[in-house]
Amino acid sequence: MASSTSSSRSRNPSSGPRSTPDRFANSPSVSSFSAPPDSRKPDSGRNPLTVAVRSIAGAFVSCFTPPETAERKNLIVSNEFGAPSVSSEMSRTTSGRRGSNRVIYSNARKETAPGNMKFTMDEILKATRNFSPAFKVGQGGFGTVYKGRLDDGSLVAIKRAKSSVYDKHLGAEFQSEVTTLAQVEHLNLVRFYGCLEHGDERILVVEYVPNGTLREHLDGVLGKELDFAARLDIAIDVAHAITYLHMYTDHPIIHRDIKSSNILLTEKLRAKVADFGFARLAADMDSGATHVSTQVKGTAGYLDPEYLRTYQLTEKSDVYSFGVLLVELVTGRRPIESKRELKERITPRWAMKKFTDGDAISALDPCLEPTAGTNLALEKILELALQCLAPRRQSRPSMRSCGEVLWSIRKDYREQSALDFRSLSSSSQRSVSVKEQ
Repeated sequence: MASSTSSSRSRNPSSGPRSTPDRFANSPSVSSFSAPPDSRKPDSGRNPLTVAVRSIAGAFVSCFTPPETAERKNLIVSNEFGAPSVSSEMSRTTSGRRGSNRVIYSNARKETAPGNMKFTMDEILKATRNFSPAFKVGQGGFGTVYKGRLDDGSLVAIKRAKSSVYDKHLGAEFQSEVTTLAQVEHLNLVRFYGCLEHGDERILVVEYVPNGTLREHLDGVLGKELDFAARLDIAIDVAHAITYLHMYTDHPIIHRDIKSSNILLTEKLRAKVADFGFARLAADMDSGATHVSTQVKGTAGYLDPEYLRTYQLTEKSDVYSFGVLLVELVTGRRPIESKRELKERITPRWAMKKFTDGDAISALDPCLEPTAGTNLALEKILELALQCLAPRRQSRPSMRSCGEVLWSIRKDYREQSALDFRSLSSSSQRSVSVKEQ
């Protein structure tokens, strides 16, 4: 999948990234998601459905714009949401796979679109204070990630490759990430600004997401635990992102490393999928191919067992990883818990056993309150996870279908939570009245 860096820097506008609808078909009505007043614009004389969709899009924009990059907030979303028809298996026709809408970002830096920015080594050194340890925010197999501030004041994440990037595997990952990031733009994907090759240095400049990883939040190392509603929102955000990769890019992309440590959270707890080092183009279904034969890449605990066995990679491998992520979200546990007793070490297997035995509630993260709404949603999420974790890929749903199911679960959860709240409030009032008598 590697390609020359120069080709990744300048994209042909006619074949650029495409955006996916911010709402899946059969999702809750507009009234269930209230957009902030400043996110709405007058649309007099237009189709009411268009107005509703633009309201939703505006709400998403306000959620996903980090405070540090407020100067980029004039994001324009096309009015036309060309969503494919709902299907349990993703369509591979041209109209079904590709949306007609685009997301266009206006950028203050030299009026250049993300993915096409040009950087110099002097700019990178200035932004990171010569790669100061104080600016280091992460470490991975590819290299070190630094927080940096550009001359225009905007914050970015700067990924500096290890000096061993010339190793054929790391070099391929660098080229893969550059190539993939240059093709995609979506509110739930980390935005790519540009790259730099200078001597021995290989550098990626991407969006800075300020609030750590999902795994860090589940571990409680960043303070307050994530409540159930936030976890459900995160699951939907990730489903949006993967659906976009599978269905709305010019050629379907398989992420191949969906996991909680690759999910970054904004200050408003909205999710952005990161790290495209293992990404691959999917098989060209129009030519009759059903899979890509490739060396196994990914992370233990999230790997599709059929891919491990056959070396055949499809979009359903991402669906499997997403099923593991769903289990991780509701249990709070890592996919592999080596310090637990034997029957609990493989978290997805343990959670699915609890679910099929009718004891799903015992798999719920102890940090979460088991309300009626939470218990109902937990059952449905584990049921969806069970489908995603099917041993054979043909039995797994598409990512689009996963997103639709999660929208429905969230709608029911909110309605039940509202009933629980009213019931609790009424009970409290009666208790106060009895005490006064």
